[in-house]
Amino acid sequence: MTTLLGPQEWAAVGLSLKVAMVATLVSLPLAVGVALLLARGRFVGREALNVVVHLPLVLPPVVVGYVLLITLSPVAPLGQGLAALGVVFAFRWTGAALAAGIMGFPLMVRAIRLAIEAVDPRLEDAAATLGASRLRIFATITLPLILPGVLAGSVLGFAKAMGEFGATITFVSNIPGETRTLPSAIYAFLQQPGGEGAALRLVTVSIIVATVALIASEALARRMARRVRG
Repeated sequence: MTTLLGPQEWAAVGLSLKVAMVATLVSLPLAVGVALLLARGRFVGREALNVVVHLPLVLPPVVVGYVLLITLSPVAPLGQGLAALGVVFAFRWTGAALAAGIMGFPLMVRAIRLAIEAVDPRLEDAAATLGASRLRIFATITLPLILPGVLAGSVLGFAKAMGEFGATITFVSNIPGETRTLPSAIYAFLQQPGGEGAALRLVTVSIIVATVALIASEALARRMARRVRG
């Protein structure tokens, strides 16, 4: 594989894996919390929260990227405040991770929420009557039961982050070595004379990575499900 990919292509592959991994790991705890709120919460604004969470699924990705750009750019008030703290997203790989995480977040929440709703509340109620705290109930009963859903959501979020293009290129542009992820690199190579071969190689890498991730997710989910039933 080393001889098949050039330095620019390897840089795009490595950056995409980095962006997708960071986006998934940072989003996952928040996705679990939001899924719990939507599945079990009864509060004013619950439907509004549900709409906001799922909005990236129906909005054009370019719109999400543009909103991030005008909100977090160096000239925006919020962007200036974060920059003063040393946190910069616009035109950085961290911004690519943020955009990818936002686009994959609804998929993660939906998968985890469905898993939570499938858990029998009577199991948690029984533990509560025995004096278990909410945290202990979640850690010992709810979390093991929803692990297949958490894994499925994580893989969906990772796959979405790996393939995200519109929001990323709008927010952080297409800077080689900094923000040029796999989709951006494929697009850039297709704009260059003679770049079709490099684009095809990166398309192949994308398919392989996505396929391996899905197969691993299914295997882990089945194993977790058998462990929970056992």
